[in-house]
Amino acid sequence: MSSERQYPVVPAPRFEVPEGEAVQRVEAFADTMTLRRTVRDFSRRPVPMDVIDHAIRAAATAPSGANLQPWRFVVVTDPERKRRLRAAAEQEEREFYERRASQEWLDALAPLGTDWRKPFLEDAPAVIVVFEVHKGPETPRPYYVKESVGIAVGFLLAGLHQAGLATLTHTPSPMRFLNEVCDRPQEERAYVVIPVGYPADDAMVPDITRKPVEDVIVRL
Repeated sequence: MSSERQYPVVPAPRFEVPEGEAVQRVEAFADTMTLRRTVRDFSRRPVPMDVIDHAIRAAATAPSGANLQPWRFVVVTDPERKRRLRAAAEQEEREFYERRASQEWLDALAPLGTDWRKPFLEDAPAVIVVFEVHKGPETPRPYYVKESVGIAVGFLLAGLHQAGLATLTHTPSPMRFLNEVCDRPQEERAYVVIPVGYPADDAMVPDITRKPVEDVIVRL
């Protein structure tokens, strides 16, 4: 370990939980998360902004390369800006579905019933656009950007779900149009678009299953 430290040090925080309670807590968390599904049909019911703020606060605690925290969370609620976002995203998505996507990719998407139409970008009361922050005039070069932002997005999705909100992860490609829609500088690059809200009363989701935990754990 290097003897030179840039940061002052403090005692490591303790968050001790009795073993029995620890199992209960993580089991309850896992049970809640098994109910999380991608939702494409949103109610227009408003979302408490405090809930979104606290979910983002949780996301911003994620570990990051060199602690540079290379993320920006842009919360879009303005109807006109959401309309612009949808129009630009659908333009890119139409190109993807009709020209750029391989047949193998289209075949994988077919059971989900998705296409280039993205009404959820307007219907959801809030849309969070997560940006990676790269080196710029006032920002240092970050490290492990995608890994860091990906972990933060996982925290964000979990936090929003714990609050009873539905989400969807949307990644139109390319995503540079989001800099203009969200008034962001060039050193920021869109990572994912997350509509947030309550499911519509008639919302339906594909009847899919997840792999059993035994199939994804390797014990050595």
